[in-house]
Amino acid sequence: QVQLVESGGGLVQAGGSLRLSCAASARTFSSLSMAWFRQAPGKEREFVAAISWSGGSTQYADSVKGRFTVSRDNARHTVYLQMNSLKPEDTAVYYCAANGRGIRAVVAGGSLTSWGQGTQVIVSS
Repeated sequence: QVQLVESGGGLVQAGGSLRLSCAASARTFSSLSMAWFRQAPGKEREFVAAISWSGGSTQYADSVKGRFTVSRDNARHTVYLQMNSLKPEDTAVYYCAANGRGIRAVVAGGSLTSWGQGTQVIVSS
């Protein structure tokens, strides 16, 4: 099981930016596909962005395309989510996820996915 620790959340005004980080414990980090999900109050958890083990492939939810960028630093065992042009509807707890079976598997968030504890993002209008 991979241990994931998110950081970087906080309160920001609409139009502002935040960068989330997720540090992973696994020595095999460079072989893991990583993703970000979010869950707003009263809503189901939803996919936000994902990145393959090499960083060569990324996927985004339509709602964040052009505003959010996912990246990774395999030497630091860390994945990032740069969030720009934030909107109040981006308010949620953001979770980091890891899966060793490829980007499709981490996007699906299946039973073999490891999860972090989440970091709160609040965007004020």
